[in-house]
Amino acid sequence: MPKFPLRAAIGVCVALALAACSSSDNNSGDTTAPVTPVTPTTPKNIIFFLGDGMGLTTMTAARIYSVGEDGDLTIDTLPETAFVKTFSNDSQVTDSAPSMAAYMTGVKMNNEVISMSSDTTAIDPINDTAGNKLGNNCGSKNGTPATTLLELAKAKGLSAGVVTTTRVTHATPAATYSHICHRDLENDIAAALVPGGTGYNSALGANGIDVLLGGGSQFFTPVAAKGKRADGRDLIAEFKAKNYAYASNAAEFNAIDAAKTDRLVGLFTSNHMSYDLDRDPAKEPSLADMTTKAMDVLAKNKKGYFLMVEGGRIDHALHETTAKKALHDTVAFDNAIKAAIAKAKQTDPELKNTLIVVTADHDHTLVLNGYAKRTGKTAANNAGVLGVVKNYVTGAVEKDADGAPYSIIGFGNGENRTQGSRSALASLDDSVTSANTYHQEGVIRVSAGNETHGGTDVFLGAIGMGSETFLGTIDNTKVFGLIKAAGGL
Repeated sequence: MPKFPLRAAIGVCVALALAACSSSDNNSGDTTAPVTPVTPTTPKNIIFFLGDGMGLTTMTAARIYSVGEDGDLTIDTLPETAFVKTFSNDSQVTDSAPSMAAYMTGVKMNNEVISMSSDTTAIDPINDTAGNKLGNNCGSKNGTPATTLLELAKAKGLSAGVVTTTRVTHATPAATYSHICHRDLENDIAAALVPGGTGYNSALGANGIDVLLGGGSQFFTPVAAKGKRADGRDLIAEFKAKNYAYASNAAEFNAIDAAKTDRLVGLFTSNHMSYDLDRDPAKEPSLADMTTKAMDVLAKNKKGYFLMVEGGRIDHALHETTAKKALHDTVAFDNAIKAAIAKAKQTDPELKNTLIVVTADHDHTLVLNGYAKRTGKTAANNAGVLGVVKNYVTGAVEKDADGAPYSIIGFGNGENRTQGSRSALASLDDSVTSANTYHQEGVIRVSAGNETHGGTDVFLGAIGMGSETFLGTIDNTKVFGLIKAAGGL
């Protein structure tokens, strides 16, 4: 009789013992493997904040204006930071169209071009006798569309929204949802938004953009209704026919119940919305209110959403060289960031599934002059950073070589430049330089409202899902890839 190895015998005994234990513990005798519960997909939400023209000096001045030199705005508290290069494909100093489009598409393009390939030539549209921009003069072979983050989000089944204080057809918002050779073709840009209509951007899907809030109703209404559409189309009526809730003022906006609304359009002004310093809250909602309501509507999609929020009038005030308006709008933009973070944390406390990115598209020529004494925040009895330079030791008003005071804030170029000696400005004081409509002085004189952009790198801050990938000095085109990866787009 062959010998049975001791090791094998022990193994058999152990196996039988384990089997017996398993049988005695399972009274039903059911040997079916347990079913692994299916974990529902967690929504991934991306909020991209763009402070148009919000350069580093503007950010610094806005901080001092609002909370003093040692205070912090919300943007200052974002844990991940980077610097962004902003040059365009053909210019050292970019305009808003290609810089925003670089964020949205990852493609460098020429100035004035919106979300097209880098070989697209910016062809300035022709005006009719009434000053309306005529048709799309881009040409059939002038470049190809570059896919945007918003379009990628829609393709993945996410919701998407655009919120701005400018016209919704202006360069920055337009770069999220349209493709065109020149930013001034706003009638065509508006048509890209209406599902099923002529000129609609089919990459937005059958249902189109889910939330659209801002100004610029003139490009959605026909000439007969004091709009700029020579084609006779009433795009607002077309939106309503597609079951969009619509608001034309703050009261109508506030009355809309986000819980009962799947798609929302709000056009609160014919042109750009008001500067926040001048805004009538009974007529126009704040940027923070528009942002949080947009989030409420978009959050109903269980897959998530992409939302772009622009503080666009920062840029316009800087072009005007009216610093107080620019700083006030920067603070309103910061308030929208604060409100968005707070709302996102209500359902995602650690922001593990929410990415919030805050940056600017370009700089301006605003500077902080002199060795000014610390001013603290601006208040009724304190001009703050809007005042004239005072000696940090004695507190006396500083004078230039002509014996005249000068303001802390100035511009590299602007409309307010004294021709010759500044001695006539000997009476310049805080009450003058801190006025709502005061135009700070520029070194180079340009025509009214035409202070230029600057070419300096801009700040980027991020928080939440994938934010740790934003670091160092990066090109604006790289931001696209980082957001795309973080959101799984």
